[in-house]
Amino acid sequence: MMRYLIILLIFGSQISCSKEKDPEDTKPIVSAVYTNISYGSDALQVMDVYLPEKRNVKTTKTIVVIHGGGWVGGDKTEMTILIDSLQKRMKNYAFINLNYRLAVNNSINVFPSQENDVKSGIEFYLSKSGEYLVSKDLVVLGGSAGGHLALLHSYKNDPEKHVKAVVDFFGPSNLVAAWNDGLIQQLVLIGAIGKTYDQDPQIYIQSSPVNFITAQTPPTIALQGGQDFVVLPAQSQILINKLNSAGVSNQLVLYPADGHGFSGPNTIDAYNKVQSFIEQHVR
Repeated sequence: MMRYLIILLIFGSQISCSKEKDPEDTKPIVSAVYTNISYGSDALQVMDVYLPEKRNVKTTKTIVVIHGGGWVGGDKTEMTILIDSLQKRMKNYAFINLNYRLAVNNSINVFPSQENDVKSGIEFYLSKSGEYLVSKDLVVLGGSAGGHLALLHSYKNDPEKHVKAVVDFFGPSNLVAAWNDGLIQQLVLIGAIGKTYDQDPQIYIQSSPVNFITAQTPPTIALQGGQDFVVLPAQSQILINKLNSAGVSNQLVLYPADGHGFSGPNTIDAYNKVQSFIEQHVR
């Protein structure tokens, strides 16, 4: 009798435990937004995190978004419209919208501060993948100076190859060539780097994404305005030529009548092409 009583007690305990776990196991994973999450001690070292519903650590990938502003201005809020548009197209993706320290007076937070912040911000986010229920697979997207930082991180600072694709909206790819493009470009670069090319050629070389392209570089789409007088179309062509030489999958999207940014139907077309490129290359 005692033997059967013990068996019943054990069996009953197992049923009880099972019942306690059931509600948690079936609890739906809802979408979430976290704003101004700090990844460093500076007030600008913050990010917004957008997590989709039904996410999981095996299949939910993340698009990292980096704003522009010549490395001396801009803010992540400028990219919320883009994120909203891509969220509607790519509902299963998480997004992070990254701020970084800005260069001031040609001397404070100059290069490579921005490069280091992107690296630190992404590493911080990846360290939270279990908590956020996302995988460590990334797409890195940026516009203008943010495009440069997206390229630089993905080509130079991703040894574990988390980045599966790069989206470059009219970002500089070769700062040495950009220095020779004209006075406007030189003034912008001095503001970000704090030195002329002649004073420190190495920082220009080490901050140029094209110098880190290899056969293992992730697929890249570059979108460029043909009338861009800030980041000349030649910068995108230099990038594409180097990617082709290394055998890296790539796409160049040129809008001949647009400048430093796209307008009207070209904006929608750009988003559609970005979506198509990511769907093609990121599995």
